[in-house]
Amino acid sequence: MSRTAGEINKRKMHSYYDYSLLFLTLFLVCFGLVMIYSTSSYNAQRVYGDATYYLGRQALFSGAGILIMLFVSKIDYRIYIRNLPIIKIKPVTGLYFLCIGLQTYVLIFGDTIKGAKRWISLGPLGRFQPSELTKIAVILFTAYIVQLAPRRLDKFTGFLRVVFLIGPLLGLIVIENFSTALVVGVIMVAICFVTSKKKGYFIFSGLLLVAAGALLVFFVPYRFERINVWKNVETHPKGYQILQGLYAIASGGIFGKGLGESMQKLGFIPESHNDMIFSVICEELGLFGAFALILLFILLIWRIFIIAINAPDLYGGLIATGVLAHIAIQVLINIAVVTNTIPSTGIPLPFISYGGSSMMVILFEMGIVLSVSNQIKAER
Repeated sequence: MSRTAGEINKRKMHSYYDYSLLFLTLFLVCFGLVMIYSTSSYNAQRVYGDATYYLGRQALFSGAGILIMLFVSKIDYRIYIRNLPIIKIKPVTGLYFLCIGLQTYVLIFGDTIKGAKRWISLGPLGRFQPSELTKIAVILFTAYIVQLAPRRLDKFTGFLRVVFLIGPLLGLIVIENFSTALVVGVIMVAICFVTSKKKGYFIFSGLLLVAAGALLVFFVPYRFERINVWKNVETHPKGYQILQGLYAIASGGIFGKGLGESMQKLGFIPESHNDMIFSVICEELGLFGAFALILLFILLIWRIFIIAINAPDLYGGLIATGVLAHIAIQVLINIAVVTNTIPSTGIPLPFISYGGSSMMVILFEMGIVLSVSNQIKAER
């Protein structure tokens, strides 16, 4: 029997907070800390005389990131597109121009490490990578300009408008780090794709982006060399790291050698706690551990998807979509690189790889998604 309008109005509604997503996030962070200690303890003891050197630094950033995530999750996400008092500027616009300034600064004055300028020195706190903060700016700003006129995305000119507005940030990142620019580009396209009712022109846009990417790879010597390394990983001198990672994956078997029992982390895989950490996970925990980790990422992405489709407004749904695209593309690229499915590129595994900037940024993004979930009204 259908309920009357009076009965419907009497239903108790409450704010929905996705504790499942929160639990998955905290579990992945804790698992990442365990694996960072396992993979880095040998090198940390050898270089710094302290087996917990990398663990301590990552735990510090993770703890700060979790506090930021919990704080941000209780803030209404719509505050980012409201004018601040006195200065009358939207936080999302301010963040956009701040990231342009930081990206310009790092290209001129940034620290050069291994031939690349990607970091700003913060003294005893370490180094900060502005391109990580730019990912948040792109998610929030793209979602903002799209929700202002979503129907414009039904035409190719509407998509070009978004590209034009995000172009300055994307161009600066391409100069600094092509792989990060790829992730940022996927985030932007994903937000536009889910908004548009007409998907046909995205095929044409995709072909143009592939062509532009090919030019940036084949006409830049060190990027083109990665193609040769990928094709000849067994014989190329620079294929050493990937080859050792494949040895680690192969030697792990079904259930692995056991936590902390990896041999490849003992100097064979350089900086195994960074982008190559998935290979050590496969060696120590086997295919079972690798599939379990992938399943956790799938569950995390599923929870974000549920929040996106139930968001109270378009802006909230697009923010969740951007975060979903960010996590999904980084997981996909990192695992593909470690297994030599695609040429090598420096993309960390979210929540797992060592890196303070990437950890705090990804936890900030999770806080925004939890904020969107907190605005969803559900029946008690």
